[in-house]
Amino acid sequence: MNKDKSKKDDKPADEEGAKGGKKKLLIIALVAVLAIGAAAYFFVFSGSGEAEAEPAPEAGTVVLAVDPVAINLAGGSYLKLGFTLQFSLAYDEEAAAGGHGAGGTPDGSKAMDIAISQFSGAALADVQNNREAMKAAFEAAVIEAYHGNVYELWYTEYVTQ
Repeated sequence: MNKDKSKKDDKPADEEGAKGGKKKLLIIALVAVLAIGAAAYFFVFSGSGEAEAEPAPEAGTVVLAVDPVAINLAGGSYLKLGFTLQFSLAYDEEAAAGGHGAGGTPDGSKAMDIAISQFSGAALADVQNNREAMKAAFEAAVIEAYHGNVYELWYTEYVTQ
């Protein structure tokens, strides 16, 4: 009887060893596939390996002062907002080459429209307490609207009541 019992114990051990070996082989294959995928992604999407940075914008000579306007805030308050846009050197070069209405000054109506849409209906507390965050959002929207040709934006008036 002892011989029968030992044969039964040997057989499941061999099956478990085969199953364990298959699991290890499967895990190794999965890791290899992931490594090959990562390498392919790196080589396909990394390009030459050198990041091409855009040159930093430089201040130009064109400065546009936008007349102050009263913007209605929530709760019956208002914000009197005036600002100045300084355009980039790239804008100066494009204007000299005949683009952007050569010889003229840029139009501030886009920037004023953005100011009105961003500040209208804002809470007085937000306009007073979050001035820098609101300016950053306003400046980013203006830069995008002018296709990156605005170098800097300054408030000339920022009065709440």
